[in-house]
Amino acid sequence: MEEPEWIPKTRLGRMVKNGEIKDISEIYKIDLPIMEPEIIDTLLPEVEEEVIDINMVQRMHKSGRRVRFRAIVAVGNKDGYVGLGKGVTKEVGPAIRKAIKNAKVNMIEVKRGCGSWECGCGEPHTVPFAITGRAGSVRATLMPAPRGVGLVCNDVSKKILILAGIQDVWAKSLGQTKTTVNNARTTYEALRNANLVKLKEEMTLSIGIATGKVT
Repeated sequence: MEEPEWIPKTRLGRMVKNGEIKDISEIYKIDLPIMEPEIIDTLLPEVEEEVIDINMVQRMHKSGRRVRFRAIVAVGNKDGYVGLGKGVTKEVGPAIRKAIKNAKVNMIEVKRGCGSWECGCGEPHTVPFAITGRAGSVRATLMPAPRGVGLVCNDVSKKILILAGIQDVWAKSLGQTKTTVNNARTTYEALRNANLVKLKEEMTLSIGIATGKVT
């Protein structure tokens, strides 16, 4: 059965469908959020999916106990883009599909570099500097590592870093690290926080220009 033709519902979706945006990197330069997974399907057709966790959740209702399945899925192209999503439905299959769509909507651009003073190769194989993410009680720090070290982290973080295109990193985690969901979220948040550094620099420069302190 063929899928129905995609009819964009957002401005960004229409721009992608009409060919005004042909590279996903252009999206992060404009102030328009990704709200349709078809945008990622069009610009990054080579994305891969990885199921991080599937769990059964229960909630009490006036009609009785309601059982749902929660799926956590990561998607990425192994070359600088990764997303993490959650889906909750009555069955496992639909929960995974919902999580995949949610992960594509949450796709971020991963800042990579050669931040290790021990390496200096200049290739984007690790994180450019130490970055930290937090989710619940878990706090994780990703640190630059020289080429050849590999991913020195837990298995959950490793799955996300591989999809993001990170080849070498040292990681340190604190808190309830056995919680799979929080482990995944801390790694994702750490990668996303790396982009905030550039944003803060741009804001500082803009404020300096506005106040006349920067010429």
